[in-house]
Amino acid sequence: MALDGAMLHLIRKELEQGILGAKVDRVFQPSREMLILAMRGKNRNRKLLISASANSARIHFTEHSVENPAQPPMLCMLLRKRLCGARLSAIEQPGLERVLLLKFDAHNELGDEITLTLAVEIMGRHSNIILIDERGLVIDAVKRIDSEMSSLRYILPGIQYELPPAQEKRNLMECDADDVARQVVECKAQKLDKALMGVIQGISPVVAREIAYRSTGFTDTVVAELNESQAEKLRYHLSRLKETLSGCGEPNLITVGGKPTDFTFIYPQQYVIAAVSTAYRDYSSLLDDFYYRRDLGERMKAKSQDILKLLANSSARIAKKLELQTAELKQCADREQYRINGDLINANLHMLQKGDIIAEVVNYYSEDCSTVRISLDPLLTPAQNAQKYYREYRKLQAAEQHLTGLIEQGKAELQYIDSVLDLLSRAETERELAEIREELTEEGIIRQRKSAPAKQPPKLPPLKFISDDGFTILVGRNNQQNDRLTLRDSRNYDIWLHTLQVPGSHTVIQCEGQKPPERTIEQAAQLAAYHSGARQSGLVAVDYTLIKYVSKPRGAKPGMVIYTHQSTLYVHPDEALAERLAAK
Repeated sequence: MALDGAMLHLIRKELEQGILGAKVDRVFQPSREMLILAMRGKNRNRKLLISASANSARIHFTEHSVENPAQPPMLCMLLRKRLCGARLSAIEQPGLERVLLLKFDAHNELGDEITLTLAVEIMGRHSNIILIDERGLVIDAVKRIDSEMSSLRYILPGIQYELPPAQEKRNLMECDADDVARQVVECKAQKLDKALMGVIQGISPVVAREIAYRSTGFTDTVVAELNESQAEKLRYHLSRLKETLSGCGEPNLITVGGKPTDFTFIYPQQYVIAAVSTAYRDYSSLLDDFYYRRDLGERMKAKSQDILKLLANSSARIAKKLELQTAELKQCADREQYRINGDLINANLHMLQKGDIIAEVVNYYSEDCSTVRISLDPLLTPAQNAQKYYREYRKLQAAEQHLTGLIEQGKAELQYIDSVLDLLSRAETERELAEIREELTEEGIIRQRKSAPAKQPPKLPPLKFISDDGFTILVGRNNQQNDRLTLRDSRNYDIWLHTLQVPGSHTVIQCEGQKPPERTIEQAAQLAAYHSGARQSGLVAVDYTLIKYVSKPRGAKPGMVIYTHQSTLYVHPDEALAERLAAK
């Protein structure tokens, strides 16, 4: 994904409409490469997020709350001193470069009016946020660049600020679309999307591929293969792109398999059915949602790393133990031969004597009564040899019963760990993580901490949804909550749903004495599929039955139940449905 210069041009318009003329009320620096300016305007207050992170450089309004460090960094203190109370007077962008210059009317220490500039450079790993004084000198920056880091451009306090080197490309806003198309067509050896990016300033790969797709029906067409009709379509779509940049565009989020993967300012047609496009009301809500959702998984993964490592080790240990136990169980399959050998020795005691090492006897258990040879211990009497074979038979019989129980227990433990891993992958808050930790502590998987907080926060309620027919649908957040929801809080004639042979949350339709229509059951099944390990799958099997047919075996792990009288639906996990039905 890339926040290109063209999209930055549209974001600039949005920022101008939202905070031009507003004053900087407060400045925060949640992380080394991120700033948040609280802007106070006449109509409303907005939070402006600016990031210079290599994989998430951006600028937009944000509605999310970000945790700030207890002690503000030095740069944050400097920005508070210089910018608090300053009024945003202009936002400039050189051409369609990925640079915004935020101009602030401020006062210096003597009370004189000056103009301070906050340069926001959105350039991947070279992204930066730079404060510049009225003389054009760098006051400070999020990333200081010295001679050891670059030989072309320095960013250090007291050095004259210079814009990043301009690219030798055409600004579509300042030139004729037909001229640009002719220049693109001259790049015959290149693929069309690469030629577009090489000629036009400020467009990202996704936009270039989109123009190529709309012009030719493919994203990998070589320029030399363009026919006259396709060349004409190229000129048309470049003129449409120019019109889009003159207007406000269409903010769109692209998701693949439920995961946000890219964004753009035009509706993407190139993915056909391989991705889902969602329109947003503005670019700030698009970027705010994209990066929050993308980074949420990373943040939660970092916070749950110790649990994941512990569960992975436990899973590997149990799997190894199961492998050894299964191998031992296979050896028990031959136990009947030991009993037969004992029986045949007893049947032929009159023919055997102490000191024999082989007993060659008729096998009355075989259909053809063939002769078999049985090994004997010469130090034992024939009767004692028979008892030795009986003891080995009973030993293997007991081992089989014991190993069968251990294997069933091990499989249940693996199933439980899989369910916890699934819940961890879907946890979105620290409270959900805390409850999973508490559950694992009670199960003895995590060691009990020596000092626990005196007052535990209240338990989270199940996720709540309202079907289009008005029925309440509840979805458990963790295994203990699954147990409470299914076995304690639901009524006998409520409907219970769960993915078939896939770890997932218990889902319950609260019927309130009514029979829910098929649409509600199908929507609940889609929610059950979405809140399961099959979230990224296409078609998912979901079982449903009445609560009265669901029970918990004695000694079973949290969330583990058995059920009967079930029916099965095949549905697609639907994120959009989950968002739409979520109770506000």
